[in-house]
Amino acid sequence: MRSALWLLAIFAAAVGVALFATRSTGSVTLYWPPYRVDLSLNLVLLLLVGLFVLLHLAIRAFGALMDLPQEAKAWRATQRQQAMHAQLRDALAHLLAGRFSRAKKQALQAHMHAKALQSDASVRSTSLEVQSQSLLIAAEASQSMQESDEREKYVQAALDIALPKSAAHFKEGAILRSARWMLDEHDPRMSLVRLSSLSQGVQRRTLALRLKLRALQLAGEPTQALETARLLAKHGGFSAQASSSMVRSLAISSLSQAHDADQLSRAWDALSPEERAQPAVATHAALRLVNLSANSADEMHWRERSRAWIEPVWLRYPQLLEAEQIRLVSALEASFSGAEAQLDLGWLSKIEIAQRQLPHDVPLQYLAGMACLHRQLWGKAQQLLSQSASHLGDAGLRRSAYRSLSVLAEQRGDADAAMAALKKLV
Repeated sequence: MRSALWLLAIFAAAVGVALFATRSTGSVTLYWPPYRVDLSLNLVLLLLVGLFVLLHLAIRAFGALMDLPQEAKAWRATQRQQAMHAQLRDALAHLLAGRFSRAKKQALQAHMHAKALQSDASVRSTSLEVQSQSLLIAAEASQSMQESDEREKYVQAALDIALPKSAAHFKEGAILRSARWMLDEHDPRMSLVRLSSLSQGVQRRTLALRLKLRALQLAGEPTQALETARLLAKHGGFSAQASSSMVRSLAISSLSQAHDADQLSRAWDALSPEERAQPAVATHAALRLVNLSANSADEMHWRERSRAWIEPVWLRYPQLLEAEQIRLVSALEASFSGAEAQLDLGWLSKIEIAQRQLPHDVPLQYLAGMACLHRQLWGKAQQLLSQSASHLGDAGLRRSAYRSLSVLAEQRGDADAAMAALKKLV
């Protein structure tokens, strides 16, 4: 439709000019003494139009001639940009293909072209970004070739580039990759230093938190690692099962770092209710507290507190796994072992009620027998330990049961029974 309209307009203009030219009888006289020139008006108009076109073309040609240096410069810049991007693509392709030496060479060539374009204001931002990318690829290739010094040189050069705020993610990527390389070289302290240079928002990203968690674990900082693992679990950095397992492991490591009962108590209070409710964490804390408070002035107080820590887990005893039940039984026994008068009747009653509810539960039979033993209920202890000793699956509990049976036999003066129990310890 547009072409048809243009065609009609051209025909209309042609008809108008033809009508004007045929009906125009005017003339133009030029006087140049002693000469006189008569020209028709149509010819004068035609000459004026021709002169205008000629001047316009001359001006255009002169402008094009003056622009030649700029166009040549722009052409060279375009060729350099094309070469720069091509080399950057080749460097990345070689890196992915495992040709690290070629990747490094191509990346450095791309960096050289990008640096040459830095003075051009129109492509300055792109030039700086390509410089950062090419140096990071060169550093990655150097890391793969185990050239640590070269890698650090390229990383530092990438970090020294003054990128605009819109391209800050290039520098963040360089820091994160550098932190990971430090971990690969088992240098967690330097990795943490690199991660600390990131902004607060970037430090809370999942990748940064994972790197920080790994660095803290390698550096032997379970308490800080536990806080990082909590953040990762909150942000969905791991699956629910993996997060639970990791938090449990770090909580246990944090408790293991305590050197006395007070430190352990503070570490326990620092755990969340969900972490304290995990059987492995609670039983480990209770056993650790019993060991740290042994022979101290407040030993009985700490033993009572250890039982308070594992009481919520004790209430869920039937739902626990077999290994968790054995661990819980060991922790409870350790809390009243060697403290005969301190095992209150309340706990003895709880153990007996649980044993009557689960009469075929061998670890509970053993625990009830040991509780009776420490309350000096010799007959009942003898009966329960005799029933459970041969059926205990855990070697430690089985040895403890036979050892206790040997002690009871010696108290009765039955040397043969004591010797028979001792032989089963072997």
